[in-house]
Amino acid sequence: MAAPVVFLNGFYVGLEEARVSVLDRGFCYGDGLFETMRSYKGTIFRLGLHFDRLWRSAGLLNLPLPLTRMELASIVETTLKFNSCPEAYVRITLTRGESAPGLLVDDNASPTLVVFVKPFDPVPDEWRRDGVTVALFPSSACRTGGLAAQVKSCNYLSQIVLRNEARKRGSAEALLLDDEGHVTEGTTSNIFLVENGVLKTPPANQYVLPGITRQVVMEIARAQDLPCFEENLTLDDLRRADEVFLTNTGIEILPVSRIDGVAVGDGKPGYWTRRLHQEFLKNVEDRG
Repeated sequence: MAAPVVFLNGFYVGLEEARVSVLDRGFCYGDGLFETMRSYKGTIFRLGLHFDRLWRSAGLLNLPLPLTRMELASIVETTLKFNSCPEAYVRITLTRGESAPGLLVDDNASPTLVVFVKPFDPVPDEWRRDGVTVALFPSSACRTGGLAAQVKSCNYLSQIVLRNEARKRGSAEALLLDDEGHVTEGTTSNIFLVENGVLKTPPANQYVLPGITRQVVMEIARAQDLPCFEENLTLDDLRRADEVFLTNTGIEILPVSRIDGVAVGDGKPGYWTRRLHQEFLKNVEDRG
């Protein structure tokens, strides 16, 4: 198998040769953004939506992208071809680039741009069959101070700490609550519940990332005549739910069977969770 190839600042290089400066602000301060995408049969799913979010987030951070959307799409496609990996995980990383130490931004710094590809590793079959357990973490919702919207920042320290703590508790994911007790999201996932035939998810805000899979799920739900609403959710809402599931690019739609050890509904993946995942996979085949 050929060695992995990455795109780094204008060049396609072997993964073992790819290096960034110790003065890069992404390395020093987490000053940057990333996007994670899925390639199905060699085609990135909803690339346009990922680019929309990347450009929107870069604008919020006043972090200029050094390429056009068409140029970046070509780089992603070329990196995929170099790696001969049709079923893949693709990550774009954009940082503010190299500058002198300190928090003040150098407007003349050249951004660092990386495109990385690796084979897709699906979740265990039993997770889909039986559902997963999630652990609750009150007053732990993550945000980037000074921004009114959540972005995929390169600073993921809080999410790392919380996910590891959830794993110690035997859970697949941490579910984060804000200081008012509202359910926000997981460390790398959005959350949905179904109650009495209605789909609900927390609204995108400074604590909740507008996930691409989240958006697609809401589109599919409406196409299936499943009422879907964005609204603030509490622990009581989760406890009353008939079904709960997580979404993100890698897991797609993943059923939650237990929350802090307490069964969701009958403790098994529900009808709408299964149906929405089936429709999601059809959407992948149809649209790419």
